[in-house]
Amino acid sequence: MTPVGPRCPDHAFAGSAGSAQQRVRMRMPRVTTAPYVTWSIVAANVLVYLITVGQGGGINNPGGEVFVKGLLYGPAVANGDWWRLISAAFLHGNLVHIGLNMLALYWLGSPVETYLGHLRYLAVYVVSGLAGSAGALLVTPIEPTVGASGAIFGIMGALLVIEYLQTRQLAGQALMLIALNLLFTFSIPGISIGGHLGGLAGGILSTLALARFGRGHLEYGRVGVAGIAGVAAVGVASIAVAYWKVRGYA
Repeated sequence: MTPVGPRCPDHAFAGSAGSAQQRVRMRMPRVTTAPYVTWSIVAANVLVYLITVGQGGGINNPGGEVFVKGLLYGPAVANGDWWRLISAAFLHGNLVHIGLNMLALYWLGSPVETYLGHLRYLAVYVVSGLAGSAGALLVTPIEPTVGASGAIFGIMGALLVIEYLQTRQLAGQALMLIALNLLFTFSIPGISIGGHLGGLAGGILSTLALARFGRGHLEYGRVGVAGIAGVAAVGVASIAVAYWKVRGYA
């Protein structure tokens, strides 16, 4: 991590040196060798985008059956389209949308995955996506929503927990990154505020559960039954909140 955010994944694991103030900065040791899950998620998003482009109106105007049946929409979820709670995280509205999201996912997700490990990282990402969908439905249940940004905000939440557990300082670089992105969230029209806040909450809670709320070690400790149950509980709660909100919209 640097004062303006994470360094590129190839350099995000070097230990800090020099003064005591420098040594308190978050370090991202490797648990896994390469962020295969992050690469796979990026590839899946690009593939889905190309499919929706082929079915839609052009490279910057995706649409078609996959897009319509996958986007997040409260009445459709109320009718039983539960897959929309996660499929919407693989759909994007235009080139800028997917480009910015995939760039953020690569920059942020790669060091987090190599720190948490593949399975823990995937669990945080999926749960954050579900929580983002729940948040979007809470705020705008009848407004179609797409994008991976809810899950990406969950990765930012994971960074916040990692930094706090390492430094015992909450007001650090991760919080600055989150604050900056929340500023954009509230300032730019058309962004899903509920989706971003929900994803952020999901990422924080699921990462805390993996760390057993500070009693375990994220980078090398065993998750245990309590950690798995905690992550699952966040996901189940997200689904429950989503269905509670959309009931009656069918």
